[in-house]
Parts: sequence; structure tokens; C-alpha cells
Amino acid sequence: MKPSHIEHIGIAVSDLGRSVELYEKVFGLKCYNIEEVTDQKVRTAFFMVGQTKIELLEATSPESPVAKFIEKKGEGIHHIAFAVTGLEDGLKHADNLGIKLIDSNPRKGAEGLDIAFLHPGSTGGVLIELCEHKTK
Repeated sequence: MKPSHIEHIGIAVSDLGRSVELYEKVFGLKCYNIEEVTDQKVRTAFFMVGQTKIELLEATSPESPVAKFIEKKGEGIHHIAFAVTGLEDGLKHADNLGIKLIDSNPRKGAEGLDIAFLHPGSTGGVLIELCEHKTK
């Protein structure tokens, strides 16, 4: 599995509206998409910075992984996401190498991507998301 590029950097925030305003005012960026990913209990906001996206993540439930992250570590960088092709094969490959998987099968994420996460306990303390854009 070879990533083609960094798809996005995920940043956990407590207040999406306030954070969007900050990124727009301070950096002159334009939020181009806000959406809720119900099964992940999160609302997201996206910005483009060159070829890389910044994804702000706000929990919609106290049971959300993002809420638990903020409770434990505070706001900040939550994950790094790599764009890949052959996500299912990549997950099998990672599993065969002994990498702990959070998702053994891809699921739907924001912006229509198929996604899966690798556990930070197997990746040097970094939560890694793998993203694949499937064309129909």
C-alpha cells in the first residue's frame, strides 16, 4: 500500500463554528464543506491548503471518539489521512504485518470517501486514516 498524498489532517475542536471563523479570519481560508457523519457522531468542516485539506471535527455526542479524544487530550491534531487505492487490500496487508486495525473493512466517511483507521498503538502513537475515492 503506497499513499498517493496526504488527503487531510483531522483536527478535533470543541466548537465548529468558532473554529471555522478562526481559520477563515486568521488564515484567509474558505470553508468549502460542512457535513455531519452520523455513524461517527461528528460534524466536519473542510478547508483546502494547497493540495491538502484540513478537516475540523466536532463531536455530536459525548460517546463520539472525537469527544473522548478532547476529554482525554484536549483540542488538537486528531489524525492524519492518506489517500490510497485498493483500500481493502491495504487493510489486509496491514493486518498481515501485525498492525492493529480499528476498521477491518472500509466504511463511508465524509465527502463520500471510503475510509478505515489504523490503531495508533501500532503506528507510533498516530491515528492514521486511509481514504479511497471510489468512482462509480
